[in-house]
Amino acid sequence: MSQIRLREDVSAAPDTCVEDAVVKVRGICKTYGDVEALRNVDLDVARGKLTTLLGPSGCGKTTLLKIVAGLVPATRGEIRVNGKVVTGPGPERAFVFQDFALMPWATVMRNVAFGLELKGVGEAERRRTAQRYIDEVGLSGFETKYPHELSGGMKQRVGIARAFAVNADVLLMDEPFSAVDEQNRRKFQEDLLRLVALERKTFIFVTHSIEEAVYVSDRIVLLSPRPGRISQVIDPAIDRSASPDEIRRDPGYLDTVEEIWNGLRHYAE
Repeated sequence: MSQIRLREDVSAAPDTCVEDAVVKVRGICKTYGDVEALRNVDLDVARGKLTTLLGPSGCGKTTLLKIVAGLVPATRGEIRVNGKVVTGPGPERAFVFQDFALMPWATVMRNVAFGLELKGVGEAERRRTAQRYIDEVGLSGFETKYPHELSGGMKQRVGIARAFAVNADVLLMDEPFSAVDEQNRRKFQEDLLRLVALERKTFIFVTHSIEEAVYVSDRIVLLSPRPGRISQVIDPAIDRSASPDEIRRDPGYLDTVEEIWNGLRHYAE
């Protein structure tokens, strides 16, 4: 397989512009009282690619994701999705929460179809669409189960299926695999890459795992400690025709993980 290439930006303001950007983040700042969470974040997110936000705890990864989602207002700055200014949640964006955010009184089918129901899609069509994504995430046979009857990993699959079902242009994922064990986490990563290739959506993915970021990402945006700023942009180039085990053993993959760890190491000391 080809080596993974690392582009390390040494300037104070890394070049984050890309062609055919679906999401454009410009001058985003966020303060909570006296706490400055984000400072002057500029970022383009390429269409059909998976961009990961990575950095130390408290650097503003989830805050930035929620600002893009329209769930949290920015203090200053502007975000555009497909050229339209974000002023709140919208149908072109779907959010996968870390804590699943399922309706406990609703079945798997109803949870997956709920976004379509809100959009006024007819029952037959929303059931067909929901069933497609229930099948895609490996939950066939669980359509009538309730959240309390599912494992944590299965609940997260429901959340992912729900996000895909609404056919949003941009999927925002906040540490979606952090609550599952390592075996299931690796399976989820492989499933995610399959869905990325199949659906050709645009993803913004938050994780605290360097290994996960390198494995799943087309681009990694490294944020500095609070106030979060873009300190580095990393472009892994992984040969996806290789097997998962081959990728994880490849020297290029391991070197990229080590490069990122060395960049973050002093923040943990």
